[in-house]
Amino acid sequence: MPKLRIRDITVNYDQQGAGEPLVLIPYLAADYACYAFQVAEYSKHFTCVTVDLRGAGDTATGMWLAAKYPEKVKSLSLHSGWAKSDAFLKTVVEGWQVMASALGSVPEMIIKGIFPWCFTPELYGARPDYISSLADFVRGRPVQPLDAFRRQSDAVIAHDADAQLGRIQAPTLITFGKYDMVTSTRFADRLKQGIQRSELIVFEGCSHAPIYEKVEEFNQRTLAFLKRHSA
Repeated sequence: MPKLRIRDITVNYDQQGAGEPLVLIPYLAADYACYAFQVAEYSKHFTCVTVDLRGAGDTATGMWLAAKYPEKVKSLSLHSGWAKSDAFLKTVVEGWQVMASALGSVPEMIIKGIFPWCFTPELYGARPDYISSLADFVRGRPVQPLDAFRRQSDAVIAHDADAQLGRIQAPTLITFGKYDMVTSTRFADRLKQGIQRSELIVFEGCSHAPIYEKVEEFNQRTLAFLKRHSA
C-alpha cells in the first residue's frame, strides 16, 4: 500500500475513488481495511483516503481535528463516539488490556474480548459463519504489537474532548447502535448539545458496530449525509 513520509513518521494509507477527499479514520486496534464494507460505496462519490493510525493515538481523532482546524473539515461523522471517557468505558477498555496481555495477542483479544461488545446476540445466533468470516479477517490483518495496543487504549481511557465540542463548526453526523453498551446512547445528548450543527442517527437492532451489522442501511444513511455536505 502507499506510504507517506512526514518528518520521522511513515504513514500507510489506501486511496480509492474520485471526487472530494473523504478521510476514513480507523477505530481502536484496527487498520485501514476496517472500512472495507463502506469504501466500495463511498468511493463512487468521493476520493476515499483510509489511513493507518500510529501505534499510539485515540479513536476520537476526527473530533480533535475538526475542533483544532475547522477550516480543513467540511463535514464530520462520529460513529459510536463519545466526548469524555466515563468510568464504565474505562473499565471495559482496561479489561481488554488485561485480556490482550493474558492471550499475548491483540487479534485474539479482539475476537474473544471486543467482538461480543460489537455485535448483538441475535447476530451471533443467526449468522455464525459471518462472525467466523470477520474473525478470519481480523486474523489476516497485520498484527498490532501489544505495547502499541496498550498505548492506544490508554489514550482511549484518557480521552476528554468535552471542552472542544463547541469549537467544531462542521456539520456533524453522530451515530450509535441502539444496543451498544460500551459507547452507548448515554453519550448522545452531550455530543448533540455540544456540537451545534449536528444530527443523530440510532441504528435499530445493532450493537457497537453497525458498519458490520447493518451494512446496507449504514452505508445508505451515512452516504446521504456526506453527499448533502459535499460541493
